[in-house]
Amino acid sequence: MVEKVKLFIEQECGIDACRPVLVALSGGADSVALLRVLIELGYDCRAAHCNFHLRGEESNRDERFVTALCQELNVPLSVEHFDVPAAMSECGVSMEMACRDLRYRWFRQLIADNGCGCVAVAHHSDDNIETFFLNVLRGTGIAGLAGIKPRNGDVVRPLLCVSRAEILAWLNGLNQDFVTDSTNLENDALRNRLRNVVLPALYDQFHNAKSALLTTISNASRCNDLYTEALGVMRNIVSDREDDRLVIDLEILASFDNRVMLLYEILKPLGFNHDQCNFMLTSAVGRHIESSTHTALIGRSTIDVAPHAKRDNGIHAINLEEDSVEVPIALEIKHISGNPFTPAMVNGKDTIALSNDALNCSQVVLRHWREGDRFKPFGMRGSKLVSDLFTDLKLDEKEKNETWILEADGEILWIVGYRASQLYKVSPHSTEFLILTIA
Repeated sequence: MVEKVKLFIEQECGIDACRPVLVALSGGADSVALLRVLIELGYDCRAAHCNFHLRGEESNRDERFVTALCQELNVPLSVEHFDVPAAMSECGVSMEMACRDLRYRWFRQLIADNGCGCVAVAHHSDDNIETFFLNVLRGTGIAGLAGIKPRNGDVVRPLLCVSRAEILAWLNGLNQDFVTDSTNLENDALRNRLRNVVLPALYDQFHNAKSALLTTISNASRCNDLYTEALGVMRNIVSDREDDRLVIDLEILASFDNRVMLLYEILKPLGFNHDQCNFMLTSAVGRHIESSTHTALIGRSTIDVAPHAKRDNGIHAINLEEDSVEVPIALEIKHISGNPFTPAMVNGKDTIALSNDALNCSQVVLRHWREGDRFKPFGMRGSKLVSDLFTDLKLDEKEKNETWILEADGEILWIVGYRASQLYKVSPHSTEFLILTIA
């Protein structure tokens, strides 16, 4: 087994033999075998053990075992104790995800502190098959069919080339003890049901199933590598703009038979899902589709994808008695007295007029628009949704999010830069009024 792992490391993992290797050591058979194999291959190993305190005394038993093992093997050991419930509450994630995040964050700190080249974890070929099925049951693409990577950044998996049975046989030949996690025997988790119930039944009925599945995973992995490489070529449909925007050429995209999947692969890193990408290709011009971080605007010939604008969500009180406003935007306020008003003084967009009655308002503020905002446009009867005005003006998401609104006592007076309201309008020939201008 040692020679098999050695060849796999050389071909797939690329471990730097000149730097220490951090070994994730739980005390179970797999991690114990990993540590002993790497030592036998001559690597300078440092061990790391996480105590999540999720199994009572059993967790402390594991810590005692790895401490004794590392003393026996003369391997430096780091141990960290974690408060998993607190991490779950703080981040709003499952127990499994909280443990994973805590573990890998600590591993990367140890890598930096100890000058290690990587962290080695003990996934083996049976884990790879389980992951394959978990991904299939969740509904996966080609990347999920490709299984676990032998190396992913600074994480390496040297035991992916061997099975659990090979590991146990090798440890037995060394008379090497290990500990067993009792929760692995329970079938409440999906992975455990696969491991303990489904896969044994499958292997019993199809005796070459394990070998065939590993071949399928290997083939899918190579296909995924080719697919990723080909995507780099096909992404000439994308051009970059300033402000981290992407522009996708719909005409070029339409030349591909599987255009939805191609669009998904391009936009997946920006948080869009497959259904959204399908919707983009069937949506009317002007529609917006949002991920958690980006907005896609459907145009006639392009899809324009931009990050959500960072908005100032505050409410900024202003004083109309002043001659100017500097925050959050620069406005000039002229107090006219004695000169009659004429419509030529304003354009209703960058410059508006307000009667002096506006000075009696108890609260005048500048704020960004909100969904459901409604105002009474100058020159129109009735009211209009601000969002409908934005649609009429064909504003994109960035422009909408950057628009300011002047509000007095809860009523909108001005969509700054676009439209004035009917409120506090100046009577013809009035000689007492205000003129507000974007500076």
